[in-house]
Amino acid sequence: MDLSKLDSYKESNRLEAKAAQGGIPKSIWESVCAFANTSGGIIVLGAKERKDKTLEVAGLDDAHKMLDDFWNAALSKDKLSARFLQEEDARIEVVDGKEVIVIEVPRVSRVMRPVFLNKDILGETWRRTHTGDHRCTREEIQSMLRDAGTTSDDSRIAEDADMDYIDYETVRKYRKRFEFRNEGHIWNDASDEDFLTFLGAAGKDKDGILRPTYAGVLMFGKDCWITRVLPNYFLDYRQETSSDTRWEDRFVSFSGDWSGNVYDFYIRVYNKLKASLKVPFKLEGIERVDDTPAHEALREAIVNCVTNANYHESRGIVCLWKDDALTIANPGEFRIPLKKAMLPGESNPRNATMLKMFAMIDAGERAGSGISKIFHGWKAAGYAEPSYEEEYGPDRTILTLPLQKAPEYNLPTNKEPDKIERLTENEKEAIRIVGRTGRVTTRALVDATGLSRKAASALLKRLSNRDYLQWHGSSNNDPEQYYSIKDDQHHSD
Repeated sequence: MDLSKLDSYKESNRLEAKAAQGGIPKSIWESVCAFANTSGGIIVLGAKERKDKTLEVAGLDDAHKMLDDFWNAALSKDKLSARFLQEEDARIEVVDGKEVIVIEVPRVSRVMRPVFLNKDILGETWRRTHTGDHRCTREEIQSMLRDAGTTSDDSRIAEDADMDYIDYETVRKYRKRFEFRNEGHIWNDASDEDFLTFLGAAGKDKDGILRPTYAGVLMFGKDCWITRVLPNYFLDYRQETSSDTRWEDRFVSFSGDWSGNVYDFYIRVYNKLKASLKVPFKLEGIERVDDTPAHEALREAIVNCVTNANYHESRGIVCLWKDDALTIANPGEFRIPLKKAMLPGESNPRNATMLKMFAMIDAGERAGSGISKIFHGWKAAGYAEPSYEEEYGPDRTILTLPLQKAPEYNLPTNKEPDKIERLTENEKEAIRIVGRTGRVTTRALVDATGLSRKAASALLKRLSNRDYLQWHGSSNNDPEQYYSIKDDQHHSD
């Protein structure tokens, strides 16, 4: 945050200003709690709102004493339910010759949530929305407590369900794909009930009775039974690409003409949405290949949505096809910050058992690279960059996959164009990817060209050695290594 521009800022879901002319305001703790329970944020003491909602620096008479008062309360066991603030999170700054206190509240780990005040979890748990701090409902508190658990919520036995809740036609379709992907697997000869048990879709309750797990009910149940276990469960697909009608195509989970479960929804919605993708003509031998990085990204996006959804929350899952973009939205926020979720190897799914079920038929990424695969695959296909948005109250995660092409990047012609022309098409594509996205990785080049990983890695190293690209990374084994355009291109072909 650039404090020199404070007078141009307005309060938001990540910024709170308090004049604090009479000392530490009581409401500061509601904001600290609210930011900790959502995405974090900044509190400025010694600033106030103008009529146009921009901020004005008022300053503090004794900032040092006020900062001491803040820490005395923050470290008290009676104020905050958890100690998560570090010394560097609160400091005195000088703006326009006046002292203010800046408090940077971090997003708290899910295992520490909910953060609450005054030892009162039901009455003093707060969250942040665009309209400010709000006191959490019992349902919001329960949702945070579920997310704080060390085991996946969907692995629990659905105590009020029985095996008749399962749609065995869906199980048959899943097993058919499982057998195709896992030829010779020992589970292929198991009975349906044993197979579901091995998969984590069923288990015995305390009385030894076999019942579905939450994952089993969601993946393979019938909608009429799923909603008995999870009343807010709802799946919705809509195509709204015409201005003449409200929608051109739609199906929902409760219609009764299909199972309404998550697995069948995944198959149905993917087959609908893939029609929006442009498929280039490509041959492998004499066979046409219709699968592109965008198709892989789309499958991953749907799996990511259904396995991270909070099925206890309202509004359900909505997949929408419009002229300019596909949007895939699910109830529930990310369980870790989005920037962290984008890193290879980072995975914290809300429904880990369901993710395992998809991964066992090669329909989801268990290695923690699912979100990066969505972004890389979509951009490698030439589309504009996807984006995620988180909403709070009720919590919601929305992925937008633009259908417009990314701006075309022209190869540089002002520096030795004859040598640019001597590059192979795959080498030119590597440079184009950097031009469109700012960087290129081995994986992105593999997705864009179909080269093997070994060949793509060698190509990028070759371009780096010839000063077309510049390598970034801590070692050859760094999972975050990438290449960018080298500004000072002195080619030595």
